[in-house]
Amino acid sequence: MPSSVLGRAWAFAIDNSLLLIIGTVAALVWANLDLEHYNTFAHHDWLHFAVNDIGMAFFFAIAAKEVYEATLPGGPLSSPRQAAVPLFAAVGGMIAPASGYLAGIALLGQPDLHSGWAIPCATDIAFSYLAARLIFATGHPAIPFLLLLAIADDAMGLVILAVFYPSGEVSFLHLVMLLVPALVLAWAMRRVGVRSFWLYLFGPGLLSWFALHEGGLHPALALVPIVPFMPHGKVRIARFGGESYQADTMDAFEHWWHVPVQVILFGFGFVNAGVPVSAVGPITWIVMTSLIVGKPVGILGTTWLAARIGFGRTAGLSYAAVLVVGVAAGIGFTVALFFATAAFPPGLILDEAKMGALLSFLALPLAVMLGRTMRVRQIT
Repeated sequence: MPSSVLGRAWAFAIDNSLLLIIGTVAALVWANLDLEHYNTFAHHDWLHFAVNDIGMAFFFAIAAKEVYEATLPGGPLSSPRQAAVPLFAAVGGMIAPASGYLAGIALLGQPDLHSGWAIPCATDIAFSYLAARLIFATGHPAIPFLLLLAIADDAMGLVILAVFYPSGEVSFLHLVMLLVPALVLAWAMRRVGVRSFWLYLFGPGLLSWFALHEGGLHPALALVPIVPFMPHGKVRIARFGGESYQADTMDAFEHWWHVPVQVILFGFGFVNAGVPVSAVGPITWIVMTSLIVGKPVGILGTTWLAARIGFGRTAGLSYAAVLVVGVAAGIGFTVALFFATAAFPPGLILDEAKMGALLSFLALPLAVMLGRTMRVRQIT
């Protein structure tokens, strides 16, 4: 009996991404009990590298698979005009929070804090995806809409980091010289019928990782351009006495990595979330409010505008659902932490900004409550 209870508890935790929350809570508790020892353990360069630069690549890959499947014929984002809408929404979801932040520091009379304008532009894809899964039924177009929006947000965020907060030299030469061969190799492998996802990971996937790493961009997105090249669609196998079907490469990849990715998300939360809760100040509330309020305002507004100028809104995606998506996208968390660290030097202002990024997690229960109140779970 105990083993079956533990098994059900483990399955529930895996299916609902609870390991991510557990890792986050553990980091906050340890950091506030013994910050020095937490920093000594969690901030080892090798641990950050293993979790953020390597492990998270597989989470982004699974997210990219869902987005890609949504763009296939019959999918909720199959029309280019419909797929353009979440891209517009991503732009609006960055402009409105940034504007709110700048307005907030202007009211404070502290223009010297303007360098933090990009902090509330961020959407944490891991937590926002968790919110979408909790709110919307399986197959709801809001889920791939949010994923595409979040991935576009992250991509634009990386551009912002490279242009406005350069931590090192960005080499487009290295990026092109390695990424183009990676894409060509992935295309060729699919053409000749390679079906093992491991070969895609260790061939073009590894080459793409080095392309982003050496090019100065975040290597966690390395598998995003490779996943669409994996064979997709059931494979019919002739057998004596009948036929059977083999799962496609994409499904095999997702099935194998489902549990490991949840463990990676535990490490992701644990490594990045340790901040003293006492570090709360005006900048905290500006960052948090810009995320939780600015994101839904920008996303809903640009979605409405895109529909008005002729882009088709995804069938079954109501404006109420878009509003809920906007609130869920207000979870800045780790990407916002990256921006904060790049914007401010170590000290009180940085700690306050980090707390604002972490408190944006309140958007998750807010989105869940709003989703239930507005009854957006099913496709309308």
